[in-house]
Amino acid sequence: MTQPKTLPLNGITPISHLGVIRAVGADAASFLHGQLSNDFVLLKQDQARLAAFCTAKGRMLASFIGFKRSADEIVLICDRSLLAPTLKRLSMFVMRAQCKLSDATSDFALYGLTGTAAAQYLSADSAPWALKAVGEAHVLALYPAAGNQRALWVAPAGQAPAGELLSEDLWLWSEVQSVVATLSAPVVDAFVPQMLNYESLGGVNFKKGCYPGQEIVARSQFRGTL
Repeated sequence: MTQPKTLPLNGITPISHLGVIRAVGADAASFLHGQLSNDFVLLKQDQARLAAFCTAKGRMLASFIGFKRSADEIVLICDRSLLAPTLKRLSMFVMRAQCKLSDATSDFALYGLTGTAAAQYLSADSAPWALKAVGEAHVLALYPAAGNQRALWVAPAGQAPAGELLSEDLWLWSEVQSVVATLSAPVVDAFVPQMLNYESLGGVNFKKGCYPGQEIVARSQFRGTL
């Protein structure tokens, strides 16, 4: 059996290709629960969620990593190339819900952490999508890459984690090795979540209520057909 390629990765990487949508309000969790492929109503403050935003035909318009910063504030991290159209489309469905959506990218610092830089904040057995508060920052465990522990640092703008700088090219390589795909503009409306293995990576909850595309996603899972 071929062993996976390993490459020592230790350091921090400022992330420029991701942005942040902020959802604030008493109905923020229930609103997102009704729009995305994962459960946000039962989301705890020591967890993050991988989720897809789909069309009625089950095709992905965006992918998110989301978590609660407080009881009535959730941040969604997505590719910047999709942030503006996704924010516009999500805002169309808010209606009377007590939820305000905004582009909060400039309010946050995003860093990728690998190796010892990740280990200083997470335990060795931290499961993917586990979330830890570090002062005003949040550190969430990602899937490892080539034997290296990985994490995402999300903090108020201007706050950086400790560690040596790692090139963005190596961080992006580790993203590919982690097998968790982030949707970007060239492939919008091309995949149902299972085509990107989201059902295996904690990105789809098959027990939650309806959301756009839910029937197609469920049929793909349980009947093997679109």
